[in-house]
This record gives sequence, structure tokens and C-alpha cells, in this order.
Amino acid sequence: MIVDVDPSGYARYLGDGIIRARYRNSTAKAEPIEAGKVYKYRIDLWATSNVFKAGHRIRVYIASSNFPRFNRNLNTGERTLGGIRMEKARQTIYHDAEHPSTIILPIIPKGK
Repeated sequence: MIVDVDPSGYARYLGDGIIRARYRNSTAKAEPIEAGKVYKYRIDLWATSNVFKAGHRIRVYIASSNFPRFNRNLNTGERTLGGIRMEKARQTIYHDAEHPSTIILPIIPKGK
């Protein structure tokens, strides 16, 4: 989720995207993840537009679920429909030379 935070701390939601970890490479075939292993995800935040005024900040939220907006995520690998066991999830964002992270925000020049 991408958010515009004004100088007072008020956060305005701009858009979000989703990818289920087991379908990170293709929705045709589930590929479960292994605990402790680092994976690369590409999350499309869909088309949006915003003018970030002076003093505003860009905030990014990373979560394993956004229910009820998207289907629930039990964080167990069980099928979504009929699954009953739930686990807490912990996301770690790696940002170093070996695991670079990026957010691509195109800039539209004024007057376009």
C-alpha cells in the first residue's frame, strides 16, 4: 500500500497491490515458500497519480493480508477455502547490496 503523509502526520491512502507468495512466479502453479529463505516479489500498485507537496512523505505498508479487501490469508499454505489453522506472519524487507529493494515511481513533468 502506498500512502501520502502530510507534515501533520495525516496519512492518505493512494493505492495498493497484492501478490500471494505461493503464486509469486505464476498463478498457474503454486510454489510454497520456505521459512528463512529470501524471495523476490514484484507488486503492482496499479495506476494512480498524486502530487506530493513539499514537506509530504511517501509511506509504504507491507502486510500479509488485507482482508476483507482481498481474500483472507491464513499464512499456513492451506487452501483459502476451508482452511482453519492460522499463523502470525512476519515480513522482512531486505535492502542491502545482496538484496536491493526498489520502488519505481514515475515522475510526470509539470505541464504534461
